[in-house]
Amino acid sequence: MFIVFFVIVIPFLPLLLSSVSFGWQWPNVLPESYSFRAWEYVLAGSSGTWPAVGASLLIAGIVTAVNIFLAVPAANALSRNKFTGKWLAEAIIFAPIVIPPFVAVMGIHLTFLRLGLTETIFGVVLAHLSPTLPYMVRAVMISYNTLSIDWEDQARMLGAGPGSRFFHVVLPHLMPGIVAGSSLSILISSSQYLITFLIGSGQVVTLPILLFPFISGGDPAIASAYSLLFAGMAILTLLVMDVSLKNYYKNKKASTVKGQQRGVEL
Repeated sequence: MFIVFFVIVIPFLPLLLSSVSFGWQWPNVLPESYSFRAWEYVLAGSSGTWPAVGASLLIAGIVTAVNIFLAVPAANALSRNKFTGKWLAEAIIFAPIVIPPFVAVMGIHLTFLRLGLTETIFGVVLAHLSPTLPYMVRAVMISYNTLSIDWEDQARMLGAGPGSRFFHVVLPHLMPGIVAGSSLSILISSSQYLITFLIGSGQVVTLPILLFPFISGGDPAIASAYSLLFAGMAILTLLVMDVSLKNYYKNKKASTVKGQQRGVEL
């Protein structure tokens, strides 16, 4: 327990001290004086923090929804089927993981300039699919690899149609992979700076867009406050998804028990 506390909590203490410091010169262990001016600036309506947080969550949410829509059939095809060019399809899908982001984003930027998709949230959402979709596909593929086709065959023999088989047999088994992929998708999308900066052209302002100038040479106290806000937003998102997954399985188990009880009564 102590090790977990040390690894997770201790790194945030310097950020917390920096965010409330008013002059922290090296080699002093603690700040010379304290002030809440950084938090007053970050939380003030004039700083643009809350619109940026809203834009970050909106973009990350849309990106994740599109990723789920694309990843489920892609993972199904890659996990269960053998076809010519499968290795090429996998290489294309997972290429953004190994190709340097700067190389990919420059090509995306030039293409989007010609298509008129820059300076729009829609363009930023499309650009964020590149670095996030591979993680979603991989997470769902792992779930598909542990799902036997025999389960669906049994449902088919009992008269279940394609839609019923998917929602009652496949989807519950895929939920852990979908949630894991969604978590990565949200975190990666909400932390994108370069893609958002180039495609959004300064018109789409997310939290990293506000944070980076302070990190690269602005006010360290404000940068620390923004970093803590970003970390808190990420942790809160993960907690919400964890609670949602637990509630999903709890409700699923409750409905199964009710169904069994009705069967016994009949």
